[in-house]
Amino acid sequence: MEKSVVSATEQEINALMALHPKGFDLSLGRITRLLERLGNPHQRLPPVIHIAGTNGKGSTGAFCRAILEAHGLTAHVHTSPHLVNWHERYRLGAEGGGQLVSDDVLADAVRRVAEANQGETITVFEILTAVMFVLFSEHPADVAIIEVGLGGRFDATNVISNPAVALIMSISLDHQAYLGDRVELIAAEKGGIIKADVPVVIGAQTEEAACDVLISIAERLRCPVSVYGQDYFAQEENGRLAYQDEEELIDLPLPRLAGRHQQSNAAAAIRALKAAGFELDDTAIAKGLTQVSWPGRLERLPQGRLAEATMEGVELWIDGGHNPGAGKVIAEAMANLEERDSRPLFLITGMINTKDPVGYFEAFVGMARHVFAVPVPASDASIDPELMADAADEAGLTAESAESVEAAIDAVTRNWNRLEPAPRILIGGSLYLLGDVLERNGTPPK
Repeated sequence: MEKSVVSATEQEINALMALHPKGFDLSLGRITRLLERLGNPHQRLPPVIHIAGTNGKGSTGAFCRAILEAHGLTAHVHTSPHLVNWHERYRLGAEGGGQLVSDDVLADAVRRVAEANQGETITVFEILTAVMFVLFSEHPADVAIIEVGLGGRFDATNVISNPAVALIMSISLDHQAYLGDRVELIAAEKGGIIKADVPVVIGAQTEEAACDVLISIAERLRCPVSVYGQDYFAQEENGRLAYQDEEELIDLPLPRLAGRHQQSNAAAAIRALKAAGFELDDTAIAKGLTQVSWPGRLERLPQGRLAEATMEGVELWIDGGHNPGAGKVIAEAMANLEERDSRPLFLITGMINTKDPVGYFEAFVGMARHVFAVPVPASDASIDPELMADAADEAGLTAESAESVEAAIDAVTRNWNRLEPAPRILIGGSLYLLGDVLERNGTPPK
């Protein structure tokens, strides 16, 4: 979707940003008040798959959607933030596959929600969450896949009182200023989406303490709980994915999404759909795993303006991971690529100032040949590239600043030794940066 067709929505949202805080102010009071004025649309949704976690929410939601659609079902999907256009946050279920909401429908929904708010203090995210509830209540679908924005307990999506399943993905340190500086505290916040007697599925966790907190909350609320590695798991066997839970063992193709971590994410999606009461067919699950799409997450850019401007043979990858936990997962995926096709790895990284760049960069020590730190365009929260380069140095990498992604790509390729394999370049650190990259490349999400 080109920028030229989103003007109506952008005008409505830009007006809201001028009136209301753009930042986080975690509370349910304002959204509850607004939804009451709108007739409580959140109470008129199809069965909800509610997804929280530090990493893996979006890709696991994408697996859920792909598997459901492979079964002939329709699924609404809410994600945040968007990469290029606001419309990406709202995918409306439709026969043959969900579609991003059209500009006129979204602009109208934003306008109606803003009018109902009557100019009262509220965050833009809360307005946009209310828009999601309005859209999803007014358009029929078999299921709604709703991703938490920040945290869980006081996130605006947590007015959902009776989801079909609460799915909680990997938890690590992120947004400490809002959620706490220990994984146990962050887990408690994200576990706030767990409701009494509702099935809970816990995805693969790197922190045992986080998993313990989630299990404790689920048990206290009398929830059936499934834990990855205990009640269900998946592993690669002979180029295939073996999924197993207490009910069955399923032989499946490997997921289309790159990275070994996507195997456990796919398993969490399968388990969550089963826990929510959907009867799944092995053939349709396999179809979903091979057709799933989740832009900007370990995605190779084989074509487009930026990709075509690089020297021949260069591999250009993007990923929006931006915290230490994501850094470990992405570095592992790059290591797996290196095993199959050895190439020098360069990072082009930009972050906003709520992130931990040193922790992110540490995962790439011994792998990345050099880091180019770049600004995040159109963000007043962008970390200065010089400070980003210092963070990479502190982590143990060599680094320098660059004025843009294009300048960094040019610096990698300009004096490249042609006797070496063409490099692999990973652009990441911020979803906002990736949005700019995809727009400049001419390949926005659809």
